[in-house]
Amino acid sequence: MAEASKLILDYVYAHVAQHPDRVYLTQPIGNGRVTDYTWREVLDQASRMATHLRSRGFEPGARIALLSKNTAHFFMAELAIWMAGHTTVAIFPTETAQTVGYVLDHSEASLLFVGKLDTWPDQKPGVPESMPCIALPLAPANDFETWDDIVGRTEPMAQHPARAADDLAMILYTSGSTGTPKGVMSTFEAITRAGEIANAHVRREVGPDETSRMLSYLPLSHTFERTWVEASSLVDGNMHVFFAESLDTFLADLQRARPTLFISVPRLWLKFQQGVFAKMPPEKLDRLLKIPLLGRIVARKIRAGLGLDHVKMAGSGSAPMPPNLIEWYRRIGLPLYEGYAMSEDNSISHSSDARHNEVGRVGVPMPGVQVRIAEDGEILIKSPARFKGYYKRPDLDAESFTEDGFFRTGDLGEIDAKGLLKITGRAKELFKTAKGKYVAPAPIENRINAHPMVELSMVSGVGHPAPYGIVVLAEELRPRLGQPGVRDQVHRELEALFVEVNEPSADWEILQMLVVAAEPWTIENGCLTPTMKIKRRGIEALVAPNVEAWYAAQSRIVWE
Repeated sequence: MAEASKLILDYVYAHVAQHPDRVYLTQPIGNGRVTDYTWREVLDQASRMATHLRSRGFEPGARIALLSKNTAHFFMAELAIWMAGHTTVAIFPTETAQTVGYVLDHSEASLLFVGKLDTWPDQKPGVPESMPCIALPLAPANDFETWDDIVGRTEPMAQHPARAADDLAMILYTSGSTGTPKGVMSTFEAITRAGEIANAHVRREVGPDETSRMLSYLPLSHTFERTWVEASSLVDGNMHVFFAESLDTFLADLQRARPTLFISVPRLWLKFQQGVFAKMPPEKLDRLLKIPLLGRIVARKIRAGLGLDHVKMAGSGSAPMPPNLIEWYRRIGLPLYEGYAMSEDNSISHSSDARHNEVGRVGVPMPGVQVRIAEDGEILIKSPARFKGYYKRPDLDAESFTEDGFFRTGDLGEIDAKGLLKITGRAKELFKTAKGKYVAPAPIENRINAHPMVELSMVSGVGHPAPYGIVVLAEELRPRLGQPGVRDQVHRELEALFVEVNEPSADWEILQMLVVAAEPWTIENGCLTPTMKIKRRGIEALVAPNVEAWYAAQSRIVWE
């Protein structure tokens, strides 16, 4: 790892000095066209915008907000904010007007960069009329002053400004799966150490000097992408970051990037697999993969079809991943490893790799990370990338740390003899049935999610005699339910799944029923967070009027 005195902007300045014409960012601009930005061009645009931000007379450390999907200019805007002496507040690009307004108000943002968005007309009411705004390239139609106009008329900064290690670099507002978003404060020291550790981890797998390619598409407003793609590439200097244009062009974007490093979340890994199964039934694919020579050819074609045939390291985080899904990817030759972290440690906690991995576990502590399990099973973490505290919430700071400085994660886990961590549940997700017993939903959900027909699931049942599970069927399966015999076949398979899921459960954990959700869970209907975790409160509120009728039906499988 690099010397502790070097911070993230120092790395950027060094990359520009050493290889100014190396392409760093590739941005799709529509109709299959892209624009490449070299390190020199990235710093030049950021430096000109930093001059403009300074000219506006904001106080040092002023919070400057970013509302945008992932683009090259997200990176440039963040660098400009940092160079101008300010702090970034990135807002999830799928947030409602209410949440946009809350974050802008709570952070006391002085200015908002508006970038590439899908639902800007719905979000705009959350932006105060008095809020100064600048439109990034690819932003929806608006009346704001544009990035290009400002950069075109403004001189770059005469000198490269430095930031202090304890200066506030960013406030990461959580995605709100447990209520009002909290502002996680990260210093330049923390985000630099995060970028260094993530980069060193990647380099061990892809090689020390090879140009690594990444596709940036998970929200940059979330710590996972911010550390493992943006901060890691800013530290490295030899990574080429591509951006996705849209959901419709995602496969083409992947084919263009041919990433050597690819990170995703369990829901998307599952959707990729289900896309493969839609073209070839899993039973047939399984038979082909068992044939020695043909199996390797088939596996390679699958990886190429997904655009992942150059991947040397693939990662999954943000939520638990069914063990059989990890095993399936490894069978097709994709080295997929699971990790575990959170916003409060800038996604630097635990990770698997070629040396330390076991399906069902999230790896070993990353360099410098200390971990212990409390008496009640809670995982306690002390990370070099630890956050500074919650913005304007000293009360939460006091609750969040032990006396010796370990962060209380709220997750439950155990460490095996090899030092590998297993997540066994989340303390706040435990619920009590009418029998007075606590149920941990995550392990049961993992068993449900392992079935190829299931896209997502949730286990609940607070105060009822037994818990229940609710499932969202796979996207490719839902349109076929009206075809003759399909629904009956799905019903039979769900009955078999019901028995399979309940078999290893303790008496008080046995599900009374599986409910088939009538509609998919989405960010828009309040059932998923922007990082595609299930929002338990949102789903429970949505189904509350129907729960008593489900229990009264006395059926193993209930169709909502």
